[in-house]
Amino acid sequence: MCMQFSECVDLQRHPLSDDAYRARCKVILDTEGVLCLPGFLTADAIEQVRREAAEHRDLAYYTEGGHNVYLAPTDSDFDDNHARNRQVVSSKGCIQTDQIPEGSPLRTVHDSALLRDFLCAVLDEAALHEYADALSSINLHYADEGRELGWHFDNSSFAITLLVQRPQAGGVFEYVRDARDADAGDMNYPLVSRVLDEELPPASLDIEEGTLVLFRGRNALHRVTPTIGSRERMLAVLAYNTEPGIALSEEARMTFFGRL
Repeated sequence: MCMQFSECVDLQRHPLSDDAYRARCKVILDTEGVLCLPGFLTADAIEQVRREAAEHRDLAYYTEGGHNVYLAPTDSDFDDNHARNRQVVSSKGCIQTDQIPEGSPLRTVHDSALLRDFLCAVLDEAALHEYADALSSINLHYADEGRELGWHFDNSSFAITLLVQRPQAGGVFEYVRDARDADAGDMNYPLVSRVLDEELPPASLDIEEGTLVLFRGRNALHRVTPTIGSRERMLAVLAYNTEPGIALSEEARMTFFGRL
């Protein structure tokens, strides 16, 4: 069943075309570095996406491995236990854009001109474009018991996600704002060390199913704690580029998707 955008998104609660609503959302994102829109997806849309996710789970490509928080190669100028090189673990399954059914609410939402106009206004971007490759624009992530995303900084300036299913426990999004200044080249190793040593309590988000989240993670250190229990965490990532014709690199596609 192909749902219309107005059937996928609660436009009464989230009037995306309203200038005042856009302005309020932009102030929150600019001030807090994160914007949560609870009840963004309708109950029918969430249920359809959840069914699709269950039907296509066997297609998921699973990755598990260590990395440092900067998602960069090891720097020999520092020892292995230094914040620059210390390893954390990330593990998840993922299906890619071409595995999302044609009539999925995820496609309807991602491809909507209204949503992109709203996002441009809130993110202060001139335009947003889908990825040029067939895999990277919409990803649906699965995290069953024990899977997690380790502490890291994003390379991109923003991320857009939709929570499809909460786990029984765990799977908590935690973050520390202004943990570095990437543009100035300040990696702030002392603060990162305190986070990794659990000496600095992070903030956390209590995200309900159907919530749209805009997050600026380039300078915010963040993670998702391990899933606890038999009910897996499902999260959709809606990815855009600020320039047309951009594809995720072949190396990144092989790393995250296992195929080109």
